[in-house]
Amino acid sequence: MTPFTYARANDSADALARASAGAKYLGGGTNLVDLLRETVERHDALVDVTGLSAEISETEDGGLLIGAEVRNTALAEDRRVRERYPMLSRAILAGASAQIRNMATVGGNLLQRTRCTYFYDTAGSRCNKRSPGSGCDAVEGFNRIHAILGASDKCVATHPSDMAVPMAALDAIVHLKGAGGDRTLPLRELHRLPGDHPEIETVLEPGELITAVELPPLPFARTSTYRKVRDRASYAFALISVAAAIEVEDGRVKDVRLALGGVAPKPWRAEKAEAALRGQPATQATFAQAAAAEFADARPLKDNAFKVPLATRTIAAMLGELTGETA
Repeated sequence: MTPFTYARANDSADALARASAGAKYLGGGTNLVDLLRETVERHDALVDVTGLSAEISETEDGGLLIGAEVRNTALAEDRRVRERYPMLSRAILAGASAQIRNMATVGGNLLQRTRCTYFYDTAGSRCNKRSPGSGCDAVEGFNRIHAILGASDKCVATHPSDMAVPMAALDAIVHLKGAGGDRTLPLRELHRLPGDHPEIETVLEPGELITAVELPPLPFARTSTYRKVRDRASYAFALISVAAAIEVEDGRVKDVRLALGGVAPKPWRAEKAEAALRGQPATQATFAQAAAAEFADARPLKDNAFKVPLATRTIAAMLGELTGETA
């Protein structure tokens, strides 16, 4: 591990000043410390921002404003989250161990980096995300956990977050503070697809700090859910995951929200499936057809073609459970 200096930010202005001088933001450290230990990343200075923005508050329109330094456990256990956005609470509880959830922060969770084996193998593997222009050994290697949507020939890694999946479904808004002032952007626009530059993972400006995530009100999200399909029952990253909420009126889909994890380089909003569902009969046949539409452009690799039928069936099954229209 490269030696580094450590400081706690007094406030956001102090954090921004230290970042402008080259420091890296440190939240719970549940991902960054691993990256430092494995020498995937090297930083001379860290600035601890966990003392900033750690509250959950109501918004005027009935949503929630979640400070970036709120711990994952606190977010999952918050009564308002459990009642209004159960898909989010369930997603957080499906991720990692209780010890990690007690440390991990909301902002850090969104910015965690891929768990691709080749990304972490600094000694023997090529990785464009870690070393731009070196190549991607995952494309022709063992790629069972890798992306089937949104990838490129330069990178097929997936985004590992459980929490970010329901946030994408809920149209969460990210609040940012940087040298140029404050701004917001939809969470769905925070992460970039790899294209020719997989090393650039977000649209954040240098030194820009996530200060909060806002959840807009969505009444029918009270009956939402989240399902994570993985190789073992705990402490494993998703092969695929689905966050789903659906509103049915007079037997037809009035509105729906779907987002997927484990299938793409970013939390994947299933827009094609949503469009195929709205206004249609709330039946298993409709659910299956809509799920299949989302994967019409999927590009499976040699080891992960199973993700297409697995995700398709999971989406249909979850929508069936939420509406009582089981197969």
